[in-house]
Amino acid sequence: MYSAIAKNKRNTVLIIALFIIIIGALGALTAWITDNWWIAGITFAVAVGYAIIQYFAATSETLALSGAVEIQKQDNPRLYRIVENLAITEGLPMPKVYVIDDAAPNAFATGRDPEHAVVAATTGLLQIMDDAELEGVMAHELGHVKNYDIRVSLIVFGLVVAIGLLADIALRITIFGGRGRNNNAGGPAALVFLVIGLVAAIVAPLIAAVVQAAVSRQREYLADATGALTTRHPEALARALEKLKVYGRPVARSNTSMSHLWISDPNKPGFMQRLFATHPPLDDRIARLRDNATRF
Repeated sequence: MYSAIAKNKRNTVLIIALFIIIIGALGALTAWITDNWWIAGITFAVAVGYAIIQYFAATSETLALSGAVEIQKQDNPRLYRIVENLAITEGLPMPKVYVIDDAAPNAFATGRDPEHAVVAATTGLLQIMDDAELEGVMAHELGHVKNYDIRVSLIVFGLVVAIGLLADIALRITIFGGRGRNNNAGGPAALVFLVIGLVAAIVAPLIAAVVQAAVSRQREYLADATGALTTRHPEALARALEKLKVYGRPVARSNTSMSHLWISDPNKPGFMQRLFATHPPLDDRIARLRDNATRF
């Protein structure tokens, strides 16, 4: 368990470094295409600034996008007390609790750190889970908080947005700007520059999406283990995941930018969804919980 935590922390550093390299490469490509390094500097600064803004604004955006409504203890004593007890058990600050009016059973956690954490559950989840299963799900979500997965998710989200912005700028400059003063307004060289810009603009966001999915898949396994350690009842979380497999359906108000936050994939299944899946298969997660039950 603790070796897995250490490994994921190392992988997180490597992954964030990879994102920064991609952003730097796109900035350098923009400079090479325009033959103006100050344009690349401005482009890079805008992308990083936008990523920072997203880091602080992403929680509010996520809650608004999902239609989540904050509750107090009197609004839903069952959910609130389960989260409260788990937070006390883990020694975490009490997160804000939200409910989403959606028949699709699902839940997520977000925020910059444990002091600014949020957990949310759909009405569909509350309806199908018994108390032990609901506790397992919320322990999983608080596992994301405890492991600082929520911070990593926000950082990765901001970097993915920055890469998309830089790729779009590079593409537009390639198409409309040529290669600065060396542009001969046509010929094989212009075609080469255009192809390079197009490939970079298409491939960079795809690489970012794959890396984002890899980060999320690793941390889902870790949050399952953390939740099981908290409750000492891995079977309850395994049963909850089985119900999510049987009764799962697409969440009405969600999109791919926040798919990695949910406890199970909120999107419709399909080839592209499987290729860039932000969650490991539920069967694998259930098997891991039951295979390691005696270790929790």
